[in-house]
Amino acid sequence: MNVALLKRPSALIPIAMSLAALGLVLGHATIYGIVHEADEGAAAHIFQILMLIQVPIVGYFLFKWLRREPGAALRVLALQLVAAAAAFASVYFLT
Repeated sequence: MNVALLKRPSALIPIAMSLAALGLVLGHATIYGIVHEADEGAAAHIFQILMLIQVPIVGYFLFKWLRREPGAALRVLALQLVAAAAAFASVYFLT
């Protein structure tokens, strides 16, 4: 994998945000347990914001790097998608 491309902020920020969302979910489940609440709490809203803000950043990354380095850009995109899927899977399995 082209490590230089992975060091770009537009590649690294979505991965970091997905990992932060994953940590948020796991931390909330660790502290409060798995509780089915009628109303979403602050942690749920922060998770939603973190995941939503990634969309334009990933779009910018693809717009900028897909033409220049398609192979490396697709590998970084796959890593971004795996990180996002891990965050969503944690919500799915813990609720």
